[in-house]
Amino acid sequence: MKATLTALTALTVAATMFASNASAFEPADLQKLKDTNSCVECNLVGADLSGADLNGANLFGTSLIGANLSGANLSVANLWDASLQDANLSDANLSSAILWGANLAFANLKGTNLDGADLASAKMGGALMKGAILCNTKMPDRSVIYSGC
Repeated sequence: MKATLTALTALTVAATMFASNASAFEPADLQKLKDTNSCVECNLVGADLSGADLNGANLFGTSLIGANLSGANLSVANLWDASLQDANLSDANLSSAILWGANLAFANLKGTNLDGADLASAKMGGALMKGAILCNTKMPDRSVIYSGC
């Protein structure tokens, strides 16, 4: 019984530490992105990047869970394997962005420009896409939507 209680306490402490580390972005990562327009496998969880000019940014494998990217320019950005669950990408420009394997579950993509974006193998369950521009967009099933518009 005592061993079970000790193990449960250790698990609770570990879970609490993990949750607190995963709930906020790393300021050094945000500064790196601002300085170099690149932040590979960074922690930008919950960061406010609304309206940011991230044209051509390299965000490969970066965690942007719950981030605010509304109105941001992510044209031609590399978001391969990025975690964008619950992110706000409303009215953002993701034209020609690479989102292979990105997790966009429950992301807000309302009014987002996805013209020419590549979402092959992206996870999009629950994503809000009302008014999104999908011309020449490669969707997860590898189909091309509205080609030639």
